[in-house]
Amino acid sequence: MSELTSMINIGREMEKKLISVGIESAEELIEAGAKGAFLKLKQKYPNVCLVHLYALEGAIHNTEYNRLSEDTKKELKEFSDFLKEQEYEYYIIAGR
Repeated sequence: MSELTSMINIGREMEKKLISVGIESAEELIEAGAKGAFLKLKQKYPNVCLVHLYALEGAIHNTEYNRLSEDTKKELKEFSDFLKEQEYEYYIIAGR
């Protein structure tokens, strides 16, 4: 199995976070997908943001995150926005 830090965009800090949510290798990240990995990270680390999602997607496709296509960025932003809306609705329902 390949180390996470062997992937583009994945530094030591991101590696630690991924391992803490059960993604321990490059192969496991690829299997989880960027959205799946981001969802796991978001549950444990609520402050992860869209740039983290871009970094994960770039890592999976061996591309610097800032070189992702505009269509890919748009799709990932929509996913991130959807998660934010769900979180906001949860806090309203929970009365927080």
